[in-house]
Amino acid sequence: MGNLLKVLTREIENYPHFFLDFENAQPTDGEREVWNQISAVLQDSESMLADLQAYKGAGQEIRDAIQNPNDIQLQEKAWNSVCPLVVRLKRFYEFSLRLEKALQSLLESLTCPPYTPTQHLEREQALAKEFAEILHFTLRFDELKMRNPAIQNDFSYYRRTISRNRINNMHLDIENEVNNEMANRMSLFYAEATPMLKTLSNATTHFVSENKTLPIENTTDCLSTMASVCKVMLETPEYRSRFTSEETLMFCMRVMVGVIILYDHVHPVGAFSKTSKIDMKGCIKVLKEQPPDSVEGLLNALRFTTKHLNDESTSKQIRAMLL
Repeated sequence: MGNLLKVLTREIENYPHFFLDFENAQPTDGEREVWNQISAVLQDSESMLADLQAYKGAGQEIRDAIQNPNDIQLQEKAWNSVCPLVVRLKRFYEFSLRLEKALQSLLESLTCPPYTPTQHLEREQALAKEFAEILHFTLRFDELKMRNPAIQNDFSYYRRTISRNRINNMHLDIENEVNNEMANRMSLFYAEATPMLKTLSNATTHFVSENKTLPIENTTDCLSTMASVCKVMLETPEYRSRFTSEETLMFCMRVMVGVIILYDHVHPVGAFSKTSKIDMKGCIKVLKEQPPDSVEGLLNALRFTTKHLNDESTSKQIRAMLL
């Protein structure tokens, strides 16, 4: 143990480090109320991912309908294929709203005085694990969404058809399920390359602006501490050996990338600046040491969904690492 501490002190210097038990953390009595609330949301996350993975779209039916505008049967076939898909897309969107509320509850718990964010994460590991699970879900959802252009094509067809019917004074039953206002909000959500991540970024930014008496550092330190802890667990053999599953390594990497992106959106100068409390070189190095197939999506998330990567203050070395 003494040798481990020497290694950690030498390599990590000022970055927080402790083992965060992503596999077995259980809530204490103090965490239980918030933990139960978040668990109720997270219990639906796997079914959401399975639903999204199985999403095939109505591309052929839509093409047939567009190419044969006078064929009523083909119009009906396309419409009947798209409607259930739009109901499914609404369910994903509504889940993002539940996730947004869940994240704000977690941030409230993990940033409140008198403890520092590092003390919160170390003491309230079950809540830290739930925060990690939200980020893990978010990156998986967005990876699947980015690989599925059918989602936006289906939704665009739905909106065009609804508009056409409105011009003809026709009301369709599905409008009771997805009315114009809901369709507008869903449209903005799915227009994002990474809609769930955007939801979390907005929720975190909103949390900071709403809690004016809470220093912004409480929130950004919570995020940077989580990134540091994930990096240390990934690069320290003694910590890695405590994971019982290879899946936990991937989980840890997704969480690290998720909190970096949130930090970059919330912190005034972002994650890539020299004054950032995140060791970006170390985090990117850890990712680059993994098999390329497993981390390409995560590296792309850092390349394309962060806010400050292309700022002048970002070192050329960090940019080169992400090329």
